[in-house]
Amino acid sequence: MATWVPEPGETLLARDAIVFATGTAPTVSGKRWFRDHQRHDIQGELPGWPDGPEFVPSPETDEQPVRKAGMFGLRAAYVLVGGALEALGGTGSFLPGAGDRPGRPQDPDNEVHDFPVMWATRDGIARTLPWQLDPGRCPDRYRTHAVVTDRRLLVLGLPGGDPGHDEVLWQVNRAEIARVERMRFSGVGEDAKIQFVDGSWCRLAPPSARRYWTVLRHLAHPTELVPLSALTPRQRAYVESYVTSVPDRDLTAEPVITRRPSGKFLIEVATDEPVSADSGVVKQYWFMNKHGGRGAFDPGDL
Repeated sequence: MATWVPEPGETLLARDAIVFATGTAPTVSGKRWFRDHQRHDIQGELPGWPDGPEFVPSPETDEQPVRKAGMFGLRAAYVLVGGALEALGGTGSFLPGAGDRPGRPQDPDNEVHDFPVMWATRDGIARTLPWQLDPGRCPDRYRTHAVVTDRRLLVLGLPGGDPGHDEVLWQVNRAEIARVERMRFSGVGEDAKIQFVDGSWCRLAPPSARRYWTVLRHLAHPTELVPLSALTPRQRAYVESYVTSVPDRDLTAEPVITRRPSGKFLIEVATDEPVSADSGVVKQYWFMNKHGGRGAFDPGDL
């Protein structure tokens, strides 16, 4: 085994640590469940899965919804200000304490009263996810990473937390993913709800708070890779200027340019930092507008 690399002609977009998400609301805090479409517990039916913890929701209180709603307006203000400041630096999101105080639940049935991280019928794609993603089952020092390419989503296992011994645990073609939704009611900043074409879904998250989770950046929107040759001379000059300004960049890796929903371009440059168990592949990023100048991201671009 060795560090995972994409196939010839395949573009690596992001690699970062990933696990099944964990409940945040008091009734489900620290807990997670595996359900079928009738909300039956299915973890005992998943082939090859070792025994894991069995959780029971805590009693609900009337206090929590009021307290969480009170934080929603404050975080909304942070998002507006953060959008302007994000363009000034290319390494992360401006959200002080992101993840410490989640806002309003987007899906109370599945975030407050219950917290499924797998939702699938017997033949659902989500049922094929590996048990190593479950923090309640994963061995000590074992880590799991998500890899996003222009073709696939993969889950890698890192025995002993060593990226030099990657093992592919699971993969699915991008065409099998119907939708990816940002779930901001999360103790780590935001989770990813990945819905597959067969109607099954899963809820995944980084194992600890992230200023920005790069995997979600490339899952939340269809990937439109833009080769340098497709850019105007002014756009190419801007990209080349930014690339050469990145300190400690990986000279063996080409910059990755993607067109975002607003029509602006995201330029990503891998650094020469080795892949780590906690941060995956480190990239610096910057936005370029349609005219080949610096561009602030629009809501939805990230």
